[in-house]
Amino acid sequence: MQEITEKLFDMRDLGYRDFHCRLMPTVPRERVIGVRTPELRKFAKEVALNGLSEKFICELPHRYYEENNLHAFLIEKIGNFDDCIRETEKFLPHIDNWATCDLMRPKCFSKNSERLLPYIEKWMSSGHTYTVRFGIEMLMLFYLDEKFEEKYLFRVAEIRSDEYYVNMMIAWFFATALSKQYRSAVQYLEKRYLPPWVHNKTVQKAMESYRISDEKKGYLKTLRLK
Repeated sequence: MQEITEKLFDMRDLGYRDFHCRLMPTVPRERVIGVRTPELRKFAKEVALNGLSEKFICELPHRYYEENNLHAFLIEKIGNFDDCIRETEKFLPHIDNWATCDLMRPKCFSKNSERLLPYIEKWMSSGHTYTVRFGIEMLMLFYLDEKFEEKYLFRVAEIRSDEYYVNMMIAWFFATALSKQYRSAVQYLEKRYLPPWVHNKTVQKAMESYRISDEKKGYLKTLRLK
């Protein structure tokens, strides 16, 4: 929608664009407008209130990075689980960077954890980098606390990928698991079940976590592969 694109350009910050582009090597600079995330979230509320959401999310693919992020923020606001899943599945194949992938966290998912699981399994089995990453992230967000089961660790650990952004998410998942389900998660390092790069990145991210005790960090450090 031209109206929305023009308003995004009105909010552009070229300094922020230049900084952010360095963090997203998969997105060409000419496709980044340069809108700060708080401003974009505020704008998403305006779009939703003005009744433009439905029309905007039907217009895929988008040209600009911020249009994709706006799309993600509008999906987050869908309260009906079936509608939210439908729009999520339409959108996932169009995600082309880690930032857009990681910021989309639909609120209705947390209230429908049992219904969400089959979709997470499907996403993690996808051949699309950011669909796999999104599936792992949803498992990390909603299933490492009171809904935790040992099988979730095994499912992520068995993923093998040459994609940097998939492997980074696996490491993030296990570092988070170490902070929440330490006894179960640490076995995957002790038994060296993860690929070497993912193993060492997991240890690194765990060492950076403020939710893991110094005592545990001392032990995790000894598990780093040479």
